[in-house]
Amino acid sequence: MNRYNILRAVLWSLIMILLGSIVTKVMYNRQERERMLAAGHGWDKIRLVLDQIEENYVDSIDYGKITEDILPLLLKELDPHSVYLPPKNLEEANAELEGNFDGIGVTFNVPEDTAIIISVIAGGPSERAGLMSGDRIMAVDGRTVAGVKIDQDSLVGMLKGVSGTTVHLDIMRDREMVEFDVVRDKIPVKSIDVAYMMDDTTGYMKLSKFTRTSYAEFSAALPALLDSGMTRLIFDLRDNTGGYLDQALLLSNEFLPEGSLIVYMEGAHRPRQNFYADGSGKCQDIQLSVLVNEGSASSSEIFAGAMQDNDRGTIYGRRTYGKGMVQEPIFFSDNSGIRLTVARFYTATGRCIQKPYTPGDEMGYVYDIYERYEHGEMTNADSIQRNDSLSYVTPGGKVVYGGGGIIPDVFVPVDTVGVTDLLVRINRQALAVKYAAEAADRYRPQLRKAETLEELSDLLDSMDLENGFKSYLAGRGIAVDPHQWDISGDIVMVQIRALVGRYSPLDDRAFYPIIAEIDNVIEVARQ
Repeated sequence: MNRYNILRAVLWSLIMILLGSIVTKVMYNRQERERMLAAGHGWDKIRLVLDQIEENYVDSIDYGKITEDILPLLLKELDPHSVYLPPKNLEEANAELEGNFDGIGVTFNVPEDTAIIISVIAGGPSERAGLMSGDRIMAVDGRTVAGVKIDQDSLVGMLKGVSGTTVHLDIMRDREMVEFDVVRDKIPVKSIDVAYMMDDTTGYMKLSKFTRTSYAEFSAALPALLDSGMTRLIFDLRDNTGGYLDQALLLSNEFLPEGSLIVYMEGAHRPRQNFYADGSGKCQDIQLSVLVNEGSASSSEIFAGAMQDNDRGTIYGRRTYGKGMVQEPIFFSDNSGIRLTVARFYTATGRCIQKPYTPGDEMGYVYDIYERYEHGEMTNADSIQRNDSLSYVTPGGKVVYGGGGIIPDVFVPVDTVGVTDLLVRINRQALAVKYAAEAADRYRPQLRKAETLEELSDLLDSMDLENGFKSYLAGRGIAVDPHQWDISGDIVMVQIRALVGRYSPLDDRAFYPIIAEIDNVIEVARQ
């Protein structure tokens, strides 16, 4: 055999060996895939599909985009509260719950088409720079933001930024343009909107969310109320969507005697975990009224459920949202993350208050609130659906129900007293908000000097707000029907007084005490 024939034989041998290995690998992979599919391992089929796409798809693949698109859909199929958060969304969500964010430290409103600063946070960067209540933001870093219909979220995004960076603001103050350079810093976000004494013995506290600082804020606000003679607290959790579990536990502990079960959690991969009060709470002897509504969820329901199941307080309002699942944050290296439901929480009597849901049917879950309106639940306690198979009894003999939120001990309907077409139009078009900004402009120097509710009340009385508002409406071509004004006028004027009061140094300490005058839930709770 010559050299050429020998070389050809060797080459064919190598080719046959290579083909054999390829065939063997293909057959093995096929057998392995079939074995995996037959075994029914949870995610095997998904992995096999992804492998096929990667190995055989006709075009190049944008893996990042596909991943970002798939993850929300995947989690959506689990439950309504397991979610994927891209880096920006995760940062915003964490900033809100952590109780701080980077920014300039102002609250503002946009009554027409210009942002008006309502208040500046004490000690914050805006106060240090010299910004004041009533200032109008005309431009941010040279970009005009007044009169151009910029949406509020975009403006907030322009004002926020990394601590230490500077934002240049063009401000209109008393019809004069003034420029400010504000150095952004960490801004504390309060979760307790207000805490004050409603009378000699009744305190009121509104908690808007359960952030990392909620218990610390509660502890800071409590001594002043106790020193003022508080023997009863109205704790307002309406529209509080929840937050950190540990904060709900700490706040519950303040009111419960030692050994009381606050809540327990359990899941397929989480053994039961009980949480008890340790008896160190400072409010164990304080009479407690808890206000809730359909916007109260998660940690709010843990607190309300703990008080109700331990016969510790009276719950007022309307049935709560019905979120009885616990999310655990999981973070990824690209600063994204997921919040994965890992357990259900159960109140002391053993009820889970999670309302029914169908995986993947997000809209049906959300529209549950609208169905409550349609079924009359918001106005009639008898319309609340109760599942007798999920009834439980508290140590004091009270029957409570699971399977769909906390049902209050004392039902208070949506307030329809005083509602007229005029009131609906005023609120829909935010006319009270817009007029309050104009009135505050006219009395800016006096408002800045009002440091007590008594001083503010005297000032508001002197402003002739009722006739001023009627003239404001007439200037907009809105006729005021005298009969409708007789029905709704008192409500409108309380709203305006509260809104104007927010432009004083009192801010929320003016708004909430004034608006409480027309709050039917507070009225019932105080009886």
